[in-house]
Amino acid sequence: MDTEKIGITTNYITLGQFLKLANVVESGGMVKLFLADYEVFINDEQDQRRGRKLYPGDQINIPDVGLFEVCAEEAM
Repeated sequence: MDTEKIGITTNYITLGQFLKLANVVESGGMVKLFLADYEVFINDEQDQRRGRKLYPGDQINIPDVGLFEVCAEEAM
């Protein structure tokens, strides 16, 4: 499975914001429901906190959805 790179222009992004930016969910209101139904692994550790801070270099694996990596916008 190919890793999709998601660029951010800030120091970090929350998991909820990331899910919207990566087009995994359509709106912020859907984040809580999505996290209740799907396992999310950040750097190979399961984490369902929508406020979890993600930094460039973090890898997000959502089984049956995709594999993503947070990148600094300049690095893209």
